[in-house]
Amino acid sequence: MLYEQIVRRILFSMDPEDAHLRTMRMLGAASPALSVLSPLFSFDDPMLRTTAFGLQFPNPVGLAAGLDKHAEAVTAWPRFGAGFVEIGTVTPQPQDGNPRPRLFRLIEDSALINRMGFNSAGADAVAQHLKAAGSTNAPVGINVGKNRDTPNESAADDYRRAITILKPYGGYFVLNVSSPNTAGLRDLERPAAIHHLVDVAVTAALGTPVLVKLSPDLADTEMDESVDAIVAAGAAGIIATNTTTARDGLRSPGSAESGGLSGAPLRHRATEVCRRIYRRTAGRIPIIGVGGIGSAEDAYERVRAGATLVQVYTSLIYEGPGLFRRINRGLLKLLERDRLVRIADAIGRDA
Repeated sequence: MLYEQIVRRILFSMDPEDAHLRTMRMLGAASPALSVLSPLFSFDDPMLRTTAFGLQFPNPVGLAAGLDKHAEAVTAWPRFGAGFVEIGTVTPQPQDGNPRPRLFRLIEDSALINRMGFNSAGADAVAQHLKAAGSTNAPVGINVGKNRDTPNESAADDYRRAITILKPYGGYFVLNVSSPNTAGLRDLERPAAIHHLVDVAVTAALGTPVLVKLSPDLADTEMDESVDAIVAAGAAGIIATNTTTARDGLRSPGSAESGGLSGAPLRHRATEVCRRIYRRTAGRIPIIGVGGIGSAEDAYERVRAGATLVQVYTSLIYEGPGLFRRINRGLLKLLERDRLVRIADAIGRDA
């Protein structure tokens, strides 16, 4: 209530990107003091503890990449109840991204459009942020991408370089090949290209799990071929999905802005993709479900569609930091309703 009545009103009175930048700086500066709030927000229940790609998660609800791009507030999120944190996208060299304005609220649709374009402090700076942060009490994933000026033929070198620099700090790495805001990037989702990228990244990661984040805009047959290549190359997991360029059914002013759409309108397609990947892989590879998750029911639907873990971003902007705890508490009730002992028992039940 405090967030909705006061904090959100203040933030929504600002330009979206200015509000974002100020929030990250504030959380970074206040993170040590937030430890006193941890008992109110944190969530660690045996029914929700999750194991995936060799890591232990206190609960399955994490922060998606795109919010804490530079790891400025990485220790704050577990104190708000996040079961894990994914930072980035991080590029090897610093870059500004696309011109502003590049972030738009679609309030009537509980959605966002962004065309940030991998604005990044660069791998060296992010490594220093992570080093200074120290322990986070929850796994930290690092989402990496190529610099805009790097041609796709040399993209593997960028992913390798970013992973090599950040290797000491990542619980897992994510290859972002599916943002719609860097020209030509999605060509790297094609089977031969993604197989090569995963192979290079796995070698560079030296045992740290490597995941791939896929687009919801792939046709079903393209999705199947890319998933097969990802698994064959040795990836530890798949994130489904990134933002979409689709604009079906939107009501908000500004919905025609170019960029990737996230939030509630993406929920149905992201769930479909999650279910398809789970079926294609016969549940052999963990999936992180993201896109339009704003409630315990949304998260549970995604788990039952095949997700081992879920992530939130856009709904956090609209609902505030209490969202992690609300979703986790709701998941416990849904498990009890269905007479399931642990969250892992629900994975893929509707797939």
